[in-house]
Amino acid sequence: MKHIPYTPMAAAIVGALMMLPLAASAQQAPAEQTLATVQVVSTAEEELKQAPGVSVITAEDIAKRPPANDLSEIIRTMPGVNLTGNSSSGQYGNNRQIDLRGMGPENTLILVDGQPVSARNSVRMGRSGERNTRGDTNWVPAEAVERIEVLRGPAAARYGSGAAGGVINIITKSPGKQLAGSVTAYTLAPEHSEEGCTRRLGFNLSGPLADNFSFRVYGNVNKTDADDQAINAAASGTAAGNVAPAGREGVRNRDIGGLLRWDVATGQVLELESGFSRQGNIYAGDRAVGGAAVDTGIVGSLAAEGAETNVMIRRNASLTHRGKWDFGTSKLSLRYEDTDNTRLNEGLAGGPEGNITTTATRSTSALQNYGLNGEVSMPLKWGGVPQMLTAGFEARQEKLNDPYSMTQTATAIPGMTATNRDGKTDATTYGVFVEDNINAGTGLLLTPGLRFDDHSQFGTNWSPSLNVSYELTPAISLKGGVARAFKAPNLYQSNPNYLYYTRGNGCPVNNPNLGGGCYVRGNENLKPEISLNKEIGIAFNSNGYVAGLTYFHNDYKNKISGGMDSLLGNTTANGRIFQWENSPKAIVQGVEGNLTLPFARNIKFINNLTYMVENENKTTGEPLSVIPKYTLNSQLDWQFNDKLSLLLTGTYYGKQEPRRLTGTGAAATGAQLNALDPYGVVGFSGGYVFTRNLSVRAGVNNLFDKRMFRESVGSDAGAATYNEPGRSLFVSLSASF
Repeated sequence: MKHIPYTPMAAAIVGALMMLPLAASAQQAPAEQTLATVQVVSTAEEELKQAPGVSVITAEDIAKRPPANDLSEIIRTMPGVNLTGNSSSGQYGNNRQIDLRGMGPENTLILVDGQPVSARNSVRMGRSGERNTRGDTNWVPAEAVERIEVLRGPAAARYGSGAAGGVINIITKSPGKQLAGSVTAYTLAPEHSEEGCTRRLGFNLSGPLADNFSFRVYGNVNKTDADDQAINAAASGTAAGNVAPAGREGVRNRDIGGLLRWDVATGQVLELESGFSRQGNIYAGDRAVGGAAVDTGIVGSLAAEGAETNVMIRRNASLTHRGKWDFGTSKLSLRYEDTDNTRLNEGLAGGPEGNITTTATRSTSALQNYGLNGEVSMPLKWGGVPQMLTAGFEARQEKLNDPYSMTQTATAIPGMTATNRDGKTDATTYGVFVEDNINAGTGLLLTPGLRFDDHSQFGTNWSPSLNVSYELTPAISLKGGVARAFKAPNLYQSNPNYLYYTRGNGCPVNNPNLGGGCYVRGNENLKPEISLNKEIGIAFNSNGYVAGLTYFHNDYKNKISGGMDSLLGNTTANGRIFQWENSPKAIVQGVEGNLTLPFARNIKFINNLTYMVENENKTTGEPLSVIPKYTLNSQLDWQFNDKLSLLLTGTYYGKQEPRRLTGTGAAATGAQLNALDPYGVVGFSGGYVFTRNLSVRAGVNNLFDKRMFRESVGSDAGAATYNEPGRSLFVSLSASF
């Protein structure tokens, strides 16, 4: 077992842990009788889940559209959601992650049961903002999920740093009052042999242990094979003997998680949760930089073997107390998350930068996160106006130790030792917030909020918000909101010991190589990224007919990127010196819509549309991320009878424009400007319930076999940076008791 070092944050967590049993054993007043006369409005948190930028995916939705490997496959079907690489560079293009409203994956906060998940922060960030990571939506198996809440725009402001684009909250199933269990086997077989297949087996078990005690445990074993290393050879025009741009990497998953619940007294619950996950890759040849000399060496041989070149191990534990009191409700949680990111060493400079350089040496980046948060909600009635006031706090500590990424030799850089630089860095954030959900009468609900954060490196930040809902009629409502959100620089960008190096070809075009190459170092004087998020929408809901239209607009400033202007006094042949810097302004705006039509009692036609009006860094003119101009998701859901259900799905992606500048700041030319034309993907599936304990679902993905191919390692082929797999057959079989 790992030793958890003593820190002020750890001390605070231990102190809170000692207080929980005392709080749980407190004598309770008859809360139900008192609250029944006062609590006439929901909490601000619950009200914000009704905001126009919020969607919910249920366990039933997941069962009807089971993902092959990652929950992002179904999350992407929500309005405002797309999958994209970590940056617009095209590097690691098949490592696609959740992108909310075009703000990029780094501005999406992933939660599991309300607790932040940040394993991806253990992956080194390159100059273009890329990380070789699959993101954080695959730590919980699909069958263990009760629902997924997707919060976009102002509704996400209460969560602090990292939620400027929005929040994905993955909520797991709670223990039931009776012993129950299930086993699910899933397989996906592609029509094209060069595409990877999937096999998954998972179980859930929950129920009572004794009076007032219950439990839940889940486990998952999953393997998705990598695409063949030559899958993109023809599309990219790769010469014989060289390795083509990589297809989709494979994944080996091992997950186990458990929860023990103690109903201490009426209205008092204590939950202890712990989990362990291992994600190992099956290498497909992905790398940051192309080139025949690199491609035909180690990268090519590892891809041919399907080697496991990186393994991420995540451990997590949390203790949560929920209470119902005579004055309201409370929640107090403490958590610990530990990630070991072990990889074959990659080049840190020049052409091999980001490419695996050895089959013998691995390095580990270790990330530890501590968290403590709590909140109290109280029903009030001020001036005759009923409301629900919520006040809370949060403390986070993030500690990173990545010694290998600090080993790039520094030549005559002021204030930096040439070798043996410390790979340890940390940041602590303390935050408090207050929200009020006010029933102003005549159908008007006001939800003001204010959050204050104090970051150990970047000072204080205020995040005010205001959400409004007005009921025009029982079926029609107007909703809108405005909120200020922020994101602190990550632990690579802010660490002055972290150094990126290019031997010359990667130098900015306006500051070319003078003989010593170019360095980009971490900058401890960065400012947090700031986003002012606004939305307004109208919603209709009556007799199963649902429709809505929302406009969103985000003013985004201080976006962090690799600098293009060398620091004064550092233009010698020893090498130009740059650093991470803030860009003045970016704008993201668009429209989301949804429409549900009940054709009959058991047939529903469900649609949502996202249209991006603008997604641009106003300094460079570059997109924040490469996503479709519009995305249309549709499904025809037919519950034929109690046994049989049928589902027809379709997604249509609009034109995707690449960036117009290269990574060095030069104007893109030729194939670098190629856009990706609109295309659609259709699927069909059916489910049959044999008995209350046995069911099956089978279907065809990409029915018309529309395939897309990655045509370059970076953005040399424009927006053709990822693979869309072709037709495949899946079967999911579940047995329960």
